[in-house]
Amino acid sequence: MPGPFSTLLQRARGVYDLLALEVGKFGLIGLGAFVIDTTLYNLVVFGVPGTPGVGPMHDIPLRAKILATAIAMVFAWLGNRYWTFRHRRRSRKSHEFVLFVVFNVLGLAIALACLGFSRYVLGLDSQLADNVSANGIGLVLGTVFRFWAYRTYVFSHVGDAQGAGAMETYSTNTAGDA
Repeated sequence: MPGPFSTLLQRARGVYDLLALEVGKFGLIGLGAFVIDTTLYNLVVFGVPGTPGVGPMHDIPLRAKILATAIAMVFAWLGNRYWTFRHRRRSRKSHEFVLFVVFNVLGLAIALACLGFSRYVLGLDSQLADNVSANGIGLVLGTVFRFWAYRTYVFSHVGDAQGAGAMETYSTNTAGDA
């Protein structure tokens, strides 16, 4: 019979393992969303690589960033709802999606602030500067914020039987590894 300290260690390990699994899945979904966001932004602002000219939204980079992020956001919601946080999802998809959008808009505001600062305060308007400010610095800050917000507010419910069962199965399987 395990003692209280052993049980505490097993529970801590289970919590850590679940968090590590969520971070990994969140990272993979985030990578996919990043590729979608960055590719679309660069295409609509700078055009197709290797061709002369500019993209159709060259003169409105903030709107281009909003468009690219909105499309990537739908991909991220689906991936996080049905894979990363499937054991935490709410039964009311609409409520969950609204929360997801709100926190994504706040995350987007972080990226837009970085892009706007680079473009309009520092006067940097090259493709490299845009990508470093919006898709580098802004992305990192926004990602940390979004993971915390999703886990704390959006996917905070251990609700449906399938999700709760998946979490219980995961906890049971990892407890034997300690």
